[in-house]
Amino acid sequence: MRFAIYTLGCKVNQYESQAMQTLLEQSGHRCVPFEEQADLYIINTCSVTAVSDKKSRQVIRRVRRGNPEAVIAVCGCYAQAEPEQVAALGVDLVSGTGQRLAFLEQCRQAVGQRQSWVSVDDALHRTGFEQLPAGGLEGRTRAMLKVQDGCRNFCTYCIIPYTRGALRSQPLEDAAGQAAELAQRGYREIVLTGIEIASWGEEWKNALSFIDLLEAVCHAAPGLRIRLGSLEPRVITEAFCQRAAKLDNLCPHFHLSLQSGCDTTLKRMNRRYDTARFLESCRLLRRYFDRPAITTDLIVGFPGETEEEFSATLDFLKKAGFAAMHIFPYSRRPGTPADKMPHQISNAEKESRAHRAAAVAKELEADYLSSFVGQTLPVLFEEEKEGFWRGHAPNYGEVYVTSAENLHNRLAAVTVTGVEDSHMTGVLCQNV
Repeated sequence: MRFAIYTLGCKVNQYESQAMQTLLEQSGHRCVPFEEQADLYIINTCSVTAVSDKKSRQVIRRVRRGNPEAVIAVCGCYAQAEPEQVAALGVDLVSGTGQRLAFLEQCRQAVGQRQSWVSVDDALHRTGFEQLPAGGLEGRTRAMLKVQDGCRNFCTYCIIPYTRGALRSQPLEDAAGQAAELAQRGYREIVLTGIEIASWGEEWKNALSFIDLLEAVCHAAPGLRIRLGSLEPRVITEAFCQRAAKLDNLCPHFHLSLQSGCDTTLKRMNRRYDTARFLESCRLLRRYFDRPAITTDLIVGFPGETEEEFSATLDFLKKAGFAAMHIFPYSRRPGTPADKMPHQISNAEKESRAHRAAAVAKELEADYLSSFVGQTLPVLFEEEKEGFWRGHAPNYGEVYVTSAENLHNRLAAVTVTGVEDSHMTGVLCQNV
């Protein structure tokens, strides 16, 4: 069987898509590029915003038009939230965000027997963590290791707790075992991912917490860089930093979800911290790590956000001194409390605020990257791009060098000589 996979959305979806590809290939099936003819097309959808739903529908319609005889199987958050809408698009198999092994078996049956069905469970009643093979797509130096699923934060703008369900954590021993296996397979870096990894282990109500998992993974793969996915600020405590700072292979890159730098907006979002707590997290990280990269996400134009509240956010960005930011104009998501809130902001104003926030972010990023000029950093190289070899330093700063050698999947020392756009330039020194 020839199959192709298209992935929309977050790193968890990317992880699950590569796991499905691995499992199908282990069963003797062949993965082909999504633009080629296949017997089966799997579309792993996102539903974080209404725009995400629209993109998912566009991909489904395009594939159906171009491949009328193929089996189309749709999974992911959009399929979980709106299975009837997905089925109405001419899809053969609709699944959700769980039971990937059962979904793949259904895919094989659908191709062999031309069966069609909708198979979506109630995410809020799921228990247990489904083990899938960790790894990365072909040619990558960086592997993803999913350690947690589900979320119970119920932010007012977010549908994900309803599509991903309750907290489910991967057992510590299993996560450590997968990390060791990835090291044996030649990966140089592991990214711990999940829907909300800071909550790892909370459903067990025992003494274990995320820092215990982090220590176990770092010790299981001592020769690999360990990089963290997005974290809730509340996980950054003095005790966490004291233990994390002792982990030599932990990358000093911390992506802390902010969303707004104004306390009243944070309350409307139902975020479980205020700006003072967020700044305390930044202070602790900078105390225990040497110039860590603290990055974040920001939503602008949330319902009710006044000009004064937005100005407070811009001021906060400068106080926090972020190394990089992802900025999103608020996108209404049906089924969430924020969609029904009064005082919705116009699209034009949201775009204006996004541009203003991006200008601040660009200044902060340039300041952070410039602080490394003249210093030597270990860079893990991934690919050649427009005549330059591209890689990342431990702080996830992107570094470009010129070299006649093939640097793919090599760790090398680079002296930083300058900053261009959103990356550093440098001179290759030696292998490390």
